[in-house]
Amino acid sequence: MNETEIDFSPFVPQVQYELIPIKNLVSNQDYQRALYEKNIQKAAKDFDLYQINPVKVSRRDGINYVFNGQHTIEIVALVSGSRETPVWCMIYDDLVYQREADIFANQMKYTKNLTPYEVFTANIEAGNDAQLLIRDTVESYGLCIANKSKPGKICAVATLERIYKNYGFHVLDRTLRLIIGTWEGAPHSFSSNMLSGVARLIYCFGDALKDELFKEKLGLFSVKELTRTARDRRSGSMGFSEAMLIAYNKKNQKNALQISKLYNAPANRIYY
Repeated sequence: MNETEIDFSPFVPQVQYELIPIKNLVSNQDYQRALYEKNIQKAAKDFDLYQINPVKVSRRDGINYVFNGQHTIEIVALVSGSRETPVWCMIYDDLVYQREADIFANQMKYTKNLTPYEVFTANIEAGNDAQLLIRDTVESYGLCIANKSKPGKICAVATLERIYKNYGFHVLDRTLRLIIGTWEGAPHSFSSNMLSGVARLIYCFGDALKDELFKEKLGLFSVKELTRTARDRRSGSMGFSEAMLIAYNKKNQKNALQISKLYNAPANRIYY
């Protein structure tokens, strides 16, 4: 059998594409999840036409039921300011309600989300400024960003991005400089909690946190010791911030930094 005689129909969905106004789409089936308003607002704020996928629609009894893309239509409606706005729909005419629900339930079954590193490298290829700046900053210290933790490599890429986004370039740069100057690339010194913990100290105390004193005081403790102390205090990066601040303040009561100030950062800038 040659290629022209092969039946490909089992692998090609029987669909048609139509532009349908959002007002003519129904997306309130019981099997669907509730709308995430915060996600809709966020996506609308960063709206990108090229990120819009066709909406999957089951046409039953003349009604267009959305079984994949309910958030998409709400985002487009919000951005455009009208439910008259049409969206491209992939229309199935042969589905019953139960089959729609089954497709909805299993649509992500074999889908693997991109890792933060994969997203980061894609942003580098796209030439996006934030990721390029983060990469260049890391490399200026003789390090590189990688998908696995190894000597000279940082794999906590999502944390680097959060520090840059929430605290700014100078905090990110100083965070790297302090960690390198204090622990000289020791294992786990570039973990997510370590990076976040140091960044929080820098953000909260600014110039009151003395770099040389930090390196002198914290250099007396291994990353392993600090990790143990941090876990005894509280989970996440806040435990690391507290543990490092206690070590920094030891025998330094005259210029001690108040631990309460760690909690004074704006809520949307604090991550655990």
